[in-house]
Amino acid sequence: MLRKLVIAAILVPLAAAIIAFAVANRQAVTVSFDPFSSAAPAYATTLPLFALIFIVLIFGVIVGGVAAWLRQGKWRRRGRRLEADVRELKGEIDDIRRRFGTGAPPAADPPAPLIPPPVP
Repeated sequence: MLRKLVIAAILVPLAAAIIAFAVANRQAVTVSFDPFSSAAPAYATTLPLFALIFIVLIFGVIVGGVAAWLRQGKWRRRGRRLEADVRELKGEIDDIRRRFGTGAPPAADPPAPLIPPPVP
């Protein structure tokens, strides 16, 4: 319940600020994608300023997300390799236990995280 209240306390003012921003920036701007001819561009469009800012913001979030995902690739790859090593070692331990007839495994400490945190 507290979590819903905190989310509402953040989202309601944020939504009000976004709506106020959109209302205050309704004027139309022309966006041209032709750097060689400003008088008669090959492609130009007119849209409200707030729409242009939202489009650029969304594009930036997507590009940043893709960049972060690509940079974390080595950690995902390392995690998969370590998990495969753990599965292989557990299989070897089970084989050894079966071969030497030992009983249940002794009580162990909780497992450590498989993937170490990234080093800056």
